[in-house]
Amino acid sequence: MKIAVSACLLGHNCKYNGSNNQNQMVLDYVTSHEVVPVCPEQLGGLPTPRVPAEIVNGVVTNAEGECVDTQFRRGARRALDIVQRAGVDCAILQPRSPSCGSHQIYDGSFSGTLIDGEGVFAALLREHGIQVLEPDELG
Repeated sequence: MKIAVSACLLGHNCKYNGSNNQNQMVLDYVTSHEVVPVCPEQLGGLPTPRVPAEIVNGVVTNAEGECVDTQFRRGARRALDIVQRAGVDCAILQPRSPSCGSHQIYDGSFSGTLIDGEGVFAALLREHGIQVLEPDELG
């Protein structure tokens, strides 16, 4: 099975603050699978580190008020292309991210408040019939 994984979960330092979200449960789960690491935000041309971003009224905006929606959506499309070309069966994505969150995202107030929703990449994957999981859903 081929699995796309948020690169930060694999230990790649691509998180907005320059660090990662390495997750041992994810690393253990994917050892017997072919892994396709993706970071839609970097693929969209955003630097690492970068100003944190949230979805504000449907538009990805950073904490300085700058619209970064174009970069997030470009990165999501590029990541989708990589995933489709690789023949990925499912994706394990970083929770709460404006790109990869699949159940909840931050509400756009930059206060740490979560709401039901999904990031732009997670939504695009689902629109194209690719199953999206978060690390806590691994069995």
